[in-house]
Amino acid sequence: MKFLDQAKVYLKSGNGGPGSLSFRREKYIEFGGPNGGDGGRGGSVIVRCVDGLNTLIDYRYQQHFKAKNGGHGMGRDRTGAAAPDVILKVPVGTQVLEEDNETLIADMTEIGQEITLCQGGDGGRGNAAFKTSTNRAPRKFEPGWPGEERWIWLRLKLIADAGLVGLPNAGKSTFLSATSRARPKIADYPFTTLVPQLGVVGAGGREFVLADIPGLIEGASEGIGLGHRFLGHVERCRVLLHLVDGTEEDVSTSYKTIRGELEAYAEDLAAKEEILVLNKIDSLLDEEIEEKVSELEKLSGKKVMTISAVTGDQVEDVLFALLDIIHADKEEEKAELAATEREEAGEEPETWQP
Repeated sequence: MKFLDQAKVYLKSGNGGPGSLSFRREKYIEFGGPNGGDGGRGGSVIVRCVDGLNTLIDYRYQQHFKAKNGGHGMGRDRTGAAAPDVILKVPVGTQVLEEDNETLIADMTEIGQEITLCQGGDGGRGNAAFKTSTNRAPRKFEPGWPGEERWIWLRLKLIADAGLVGLPNAGKSTFLSATSRARPKIADYPFTTLVPQLGVVGAGGREFVLADIPGLIEGASEGIGLGHRFLGHVERCRVLLHLVDGTEEDVSTSYKTIRGELEAYAEDLAAKEEILVLNKIDSLLDEEIEEKVSELEKLSGKKVMTISAVTGDQVEDVLFALLDIIHADKEEEKAELAATEREEAGEEPETWQP
């Protein structure tokens, strides 16, 4: 299935059905009175988050979604039929934005979450609704209320626990294939990964989701290469795994290039916790490894891990380091959620007791 993470669609809800102008006509019944029914409600347009989808490819071939109008009211006080709603099914992690592609309407992060974007019009009242003690035979009725219409953007941001970043050919796809059942394309030329890839990684009986995005190059923030198009897919990650190609002559420049592009994209992304890893140590001498690790540690101010994604050397150590950060972040998130729920319930905060 082709990967599509952004789509612009047109939505229109249905108009309400018009009310009916009708009078009761039966033999031996004089002055039967009005019996025009109300019109039916027009269909609404709803976006719903569902399981089993990981792309917006359904919206490549159909961009216009229009709900049907409500049914007409009829005589004998019969109400028109309500039109069915149109439901747009989207994968977890989809953002709904206004036509300007900047204003956020909703962030669909849970299965079953839904939002009504265009409300169907109400049906008009029939003449039976206007009957009063002084107006026994009204000839007044209402047309249905019009529906709503709008353009929106759907933007998918994959939900993963950890994200892989690095220059092209840093070994990101190799690392993903070595640690999960994902089978991304691997080759000895840049930009073999053209779309984001997800893999479920297991270590020590625990699992987490790892996202691999196409490599960044200098000037990506200005649209060079594939630009920043896919950085949104690691924006939700709890930790970044930054791979640096050990066979590069200047590893410092490689590191600074990626950090610069992350900062140019968003401060929140650049501020995420990061594990820095020197890859391809199987192609280096021990002296070269020590020299490049020392250079990166001095530049980044953090510990640098070394691996060989091809041979699997020390890969497990990196996985456990990722798991520790992910687990700690989840526990902190649970504690914050519990504190918020207690505050909303009006409970006193927990105090320490000996």
